[in-house]
Amino acid sequence: MKIDRLIGILSILLQKDKVTARELAETFEVSRRTIVRDIEDISKAGIPIVTTQGQGGGISIMEGFRLDRTLLSSADMKSILAGLQGLDSISGTNRYRQLMEKLSVGRSAIRNADNHLMIDLSSWDKSAVSDKIELIQAAMEQGEKISFSYYAPGGDSQRKVEPYHLIFQWSNWYVWGYCTLRQDYRMFKLTRMANLKCTGEPCENRDVPVYVCDKLLYTEGEIEAVVWFDKSVKWRVIEEFGTELPQFDEDGNALLRFTWSDVPSFYQYILTFGAHAEIISPEVYRKEFGELLKRMMEKYEPGEKHGHYE
Repeated sequence: MKIDRLIGILSILLQKDKVTARELAETFEVSRRTIVRDIEDISKAGIPIVTTQGQGGGISIMEGFRLDRTLLSSADMKSILAGLQGLDSISGTNRYRQLMEKLSVGRSAIRNADNHLMIDLSSWDKSAVSDKIELIQAAMEQGEKISFSYYAPGGDSQRKVEPYHLIFQWSNWYVWGYCTLRQDYRMFKLTRMANLKCTGEPCENRDVPVYVCDKLLYTEGEIEAVVWFDKSVKWRVIEEFGTELPQFDEDGNALLRFTWSDVPSFYQYILTFGAHAEIISPEVYRKEFGELLKRMMEKYEPGEKHGHYE
């Protein structure tokens, strides 16, 4: 992308006294003519560029105009590298590492260091998510709406969304934007999306609110419940909700009040704890969940097999 190349060129010019157009063209794998146009764009942005011809000539930033090259320490650069490698883990390319190499030109100790911080943001089915991320990124850059089939506990639906944020949280990838069906801002899980495509329709000029990430924040349509967790799953409660929200008794059992997107997925979540969780309130959920367990037990009664497998 052009903006990545411009940033890379500027970084090289800040870190080296002089560089030739040929060197830049080889570094960024473009023509010398493209580099010339990029230098013109950088000049128009207010960076004083000087070009000299002949032997020993090249491109440089005007003497006396320098940004602090030590603005980012080696530790800072290594952290940035780890983050960019994390993005590579979902894109299936080395695009972001290559960008980091361009930013850290002349600092081989950073590029070649054995970074102990490793970030892998990919899902178990990397291709299914990475392709969607690439498409959504393109749609956001072009200001286009996306459309897709969505599979949720409330049923299947066709959605058209103005995408504003790609978000990795709760160990999954989501897109957040304005849903034309609900006429409100919604978040959609990428693994539940199918037939994703750019519509070519421009997004509306909206006053987009700030996205707030809070797993326990109540929003319209969500349900609220109090659940007891046995001490044997204390580790999981802390892993998923932290140490501040749950109330732990002397034995280590936990009581937690939290919200969930809908009743069916709430019951599915509680089932993952087996006999180590119990819905305390409200009573209607407690009763419905008990009836669900009874129906599940009935499927395992002799002669009640529903499948045709031996």
